[in-house]
Amino acid sequence: MSIEVGSKLQGKVTGITNFGAFVELPEGSTGLVHISEVADNYVKDINEHLKVGDEVEVKVINVEKDGKIGLSIKKAKERPESESRPPRPQRPRHGRTNDNRPQRTETFESKMARFLKDSEDRLSSLKRNTESKRGGRGARRG
Repeated sequence: MSIEVGSKLQGKVTGITNFGAFVELPEGSTGLVHISEVADNYVKDINEHLKVGDEVEVKVINVEKDGKIGLSIKKAKERPESESRPPRPQRPRHGRTNDNRPQRTETFESKMARFLKDSEDRLSSLKRNTESKRGGRGARRG
């Protein structure tokens, strides 16, 4: 049985660190359950939830190219529909911003071009207002 993302496996806790627990999987491979993947609530001390030698059911959440396996205990638990979190309600988007202008999606290039144009306009306006008619840097005499 190969280890694939999304599969649920039985494993044995072989080591505990302050950031998670190492779990030995079938076929002798080892994966890490990060402390954030141990329980649904906040886990301050992983030793309150797991100890070396515990048999746990884990779900494979990622397998990296270098062979590291990311596991989750909380995602392996079957939760009834009523217990799972309801999806967050999304605010309706009507294609308009708060000031009733039509919403437009801009590319990075168009935003940058607009920024440069605005910036050059401001700089030229600033220079025009600070230099005197005769040139130079104003009417400083010393």
